[in-house]
Amino acid sequence: MSRPLRPGDPRALGGYQLLGRLGEGGMGAVFLGRDAAGRLAAIKVIRPEYADDDEFRGRFRSEVNRARQVPPFCTAAVLDADPEHETPYLVVEYVDGPNLSQVIDEHGPLSGGSLHSVAVGVATAIAAIHGAGVIHRDLKPGNVLFSLGTPKVIDFGIARAMELTSKHTRTDQMVGTVAYMAPERFDSDSSATGPASDVFAWGAVVTYAGTGRTPFAGDTPAVTAAKILTQPPELAGLPDPLRGIVASSLAKDPRERPTAHELLDLLLSGEPSLGHAPGQAAEVRQAAEAVRRARPRAARRGRIATLATAGVAVLAVAAGGVAYAMLNGPDTTPSGPQALITVAPPVPRKVRGLSVIDPLDRPGQWRPVTDGTEGTCTFSAAGLRMSTGDGGQFDCPGPTDTFAGDQTIAADVTLLSAGSCAQVRFRRNGTSGYLFSACPGLIEMTLENDGDETTLTSVASPVFRLGSRHRIQIDLRTQVATVSIDGRPAFQAPITDPTLVAGQVTLGVDRDLHEDAPGEVTYAKAEIRSV
Repeated sequence: MSRPLRPGDPRALGGYQLLGRLGEGGMGAVFLGRDAAGRLAAIKVIRPEYADDDEFRGRFRSEVNRARQVPPFCTAAVLDADPEHETPYLVVEYVDGPNLSQVIDEHGPLSGGSLHSVAVGVATAIAAIHGAGVIHRDLKPGNVLFSLGTPKVIDFGIARAMELTSKHTRTDQMVGTVAYMAPERFDSDSSATGPASDVFAWGAVVTYAGTGRTPFAGDTPAVTAAKILTQPPELAGLPDPLRGIVASSLAKDPRERPTAHELLDLLLSGEPSLGHAPGQAAEVRQAAEAVRRARPRAARRGRIATLATAGVAVLAVAAGGVAYAMLNGPDTTPSGPQALITVAPPVPRKVRGLSVIDPLDRPGQWRPVTDGTEGTCTFSAAGLRMSTGDGGQFDCPGPTDTFAGDQTIAADVTLLSAGSCAQVRFRRNGTSGYLFSACPGLIEMTLENDGDETTLTSVASPVFRLGSRHRIQIDLRTQVATVSIDGRPAFQAPITDPTLVAGQVTLGVDRDLHEDAPGEVTYAKAEIRSV
């Protein structure tokens, strides 16, 4: 619930109309805002005394950039920010629901599937946050909100900006709530705080959710801090095996605690029956599996097989797929029963959410690479030219935003050398995701899964000849991807992997390793839109 604005509060900020106050804290106030399209958002505005500090503003800018990379798995998505504004602000998804403290106050401690769902959901959130290089530092029941019964963690990514700015932090002044702070948080050296401190806070939050009290409860903050530093946790009332997992997360030594990803492994491998709110449990489980799949891996995926050459007929669609229409020129009418199926264009929808639009005629969202041994990226009026060099496939560095749900991806593509393929990856998490390839004589959609490839559909097409420019568009709607070339639907492919519900979009180039020349492709007028 929002409260009325105060007389001195702003009425507008950036492109947002401010409607009321949601809360306030040490760093500033949180307002309920509405954008020009009528969508609600939570807007955190930094206090003026911090805004005047160049050190703080620089750290705030850095932390916001990291927070933007956190995928929206059981977290409130970062929508917008302006670190350069007179009063810097951050805009996040508005979660219209109670926090965990309010739920416990009204209904009492959680049990069974409801408790396990909170444990998994909050662990999923901190695993996603840590995967983006962010430490929450203030995980507590008030920062766990419920959207349609599903837990979402808020307020990550900017507390560190204040704690690391010496002007605003002393050895006796820390960001956080004492009952949820790990022992190392009381060290005067803030560099001692790492991701393990969020794991400790997770254990304290889950204990509170299941018992109505914190594991080191004391009459005063000083007594609570002393218990955290010297006493074992009080976990009576938590069920097994959850109790054992929580105990490991509350170890005094941060090196003895599991990581957030290890927490997920423990929680999901010993998952009890989630009898309460099965829809909620399924959604949380899906998000948890997606974060587990996105865990960074050291090995880079190698090329599995050389793509088929020009003129190949329609290939088999793997794993229970359906037949798809072929895209051909006017003089290459296909034959055979699989070639005549009509592909319906996707239903247009109003654009909303995150968008990336770049003409690719100069460095912007994508960046140049001129000295890479495995590939180069250069800009000209024709667009972004990618080359594999002596290597195989290569992606030019671009936006790291995470896109979830329905989206549209489009770009102009020109193949410049024999054996070259343009590659567009979407819902990419580490070495997993979906891959669209456009090669001379062939277009196809593939599911990549930690180094393994499954062809979803592969269609013979003479459209992509060397030097000819064509616009590709991939429309993702629910569990179907519709690929169009120059405005004509080409084929549809299923996108049903439950662990790939969100991820990055990348542009790249590949080459036939039997060719002596490097693979070379030009991209122009790139657009990625959430719809």
